[in-house]
Amino acid sequence: MYPKRFFLVGPMGAGKSTIGRQLAKRFDLPFIDIDNEIENVTGADIQWIFDKEGEYGFRLRESKVLRRSVESNTKAVIATGGGIVLNDENRLLISSAGTVIYLSVTKQQLYERIKRDRKRPLLQVEDRQQAINRLFDERDPLYRQIADVIFSSSSTQVQKVVDELARELDHLELSCRN
Repeated sequence: MYPKRFFLVGPMGAGKSTIGRQLAKRFDLPFIDIDNEIENVTGADIQWIFDKEGEYGFRLRESKVLRRSVESNTKAVIATGGGIVLNDENRLLISSAGTVIYLSVTKQQLYERIKRDRKRPLLQVEDRQQAINRLFDERDPLYRQIADVIFSSSSTQVQKVVDELARELDHLELSCRN
């Protein structure tokens, strides 16, 4: 049905993992979560990696896991980390290896979704709203740059989002064949 694989990009809290799992079931594809793969490979959680190696060390690991996922040549739904687009090579790799879906939400929706989350290393700051705004402003143009599909994940009804996204992807697949 689909020639390659789907990459879900977008900010933390946009629903990449949650929607990705359901989308993979819908299309009967494996689901790969890059952050989970990093934890599986290292035997350490993301917070520990940030604490010990900093963001730079984490981004190196992230790029390596992404490369391995792409080189496996497996059709899959792949949920990426929010900052994966900061690396030029990652953006090139993602955009050349599958259909890129940018799950977009507003800054305020992001804040509401992740304001109490204590597991996100880049948000362990006093002013979370300011951190979210800064990350959003830095990354949104990069998500848009590589996106084949920009899709709002602002609804809190996961199944509704998955159904609408699947319809849009089916339409995209049909239009690519014609």
